[in-house]
Amino acid sequence: MANSVLVTGTSTGFGQEIALTLAERGFTVYATMRNLARRDALDASAQQRNIKLRVLQLDVTDSSSIERAVETVVEESGGIFGVVNNAGIMLRGYFEDLSDAEIRELFDTNFYGTLAVTRAVLPHMRKAGTGRIVIITSVAGKIGSPSGSAYSASRFAQEGFGESLRQEVEPLGITVSLIEPGITKTDSWTVDKGAGKNTSDPDSPYYAWFKNAEALFDRQMNDSSNTVQDVAAAVYKALSDPQPRWRYMVGRWARLVVNLRRIIPEELFAQVYFGEVMRRVTGADNE
Repeated sequence: MANSVLVTGTSTGFGQEIALTLAERGFTVYATMRNLARRDALDASAQQRNIKLRVLQLDVTDSSSIERAVETVVEESGGIFGVVNNAGIMLRGYFEDLSDAEIRELFDTNFYGTLAVTRAVLPHMRKAGTGRIVIITSVAGKIGSPSGSAYSASRFAQEGFGESLRQEVEPLGITVSLIEPGITKTDSWTVDKGAGKNTSDPDSPYYAWFKNAEALFDRQMNDSSNTVQDVAAAVYKALSDPQPRWRYMVGRWARLVVNLRRIIPEELFAQVYFGEVMRRVTGADNE
């Protein structure tokens, strides 16, 4: 029980590397994913790195699959020390181009999925008097962007939940840490993945701006020095530090922008940072 950790969304991206890194560093890792047919890449990497993982099916939008996975961890290891809420999806597009169904699916996965998994593990952590809850959010949970209205909303929601939850459970011996990666290029988070259905409609009043926003996002992603290994290292710290921090921001550019927002007046930040982003997206720089 002392080192059992459940990680969600491990078929690709952050989750896969988090599971592998934690197992390499001595944790008993239960790597979960919605569709076990997608486990081949994880299994191959684990074999290559000589790592043992326990792979389980878990869909964060399905309460019965969550309960089954958590029960398996508890039965096999005697409890559950940590959970890494990593499963998430992207949704890009200007708000008017996004359907209610698309936004609900986003929140069901990113926000309500985090709540559901956390609710399932908390009783076991309370009983043990110890535990670590880690939530993968994003710099988008600190700063919004055009075409990121719904996605940022889901990440801002996770931020508020995690910050409040830590105050509720820390007296019980349980800590909550938020991992806030800046833009990171992974197999699953590419510029086109997760675009709303209506964003490809040339008749949308936002069509040209969305294409510009995607091109800007693509350039930032390709120029980013952040790696999935950086994110996994932050998760390891949150699970192993004697006094884990409330937040671990990953990426120099993300830290710079967020810290800048803290120290300069809001209106000046809006003019300098948001203003520049909007000028690039709307093409005002070329006028």
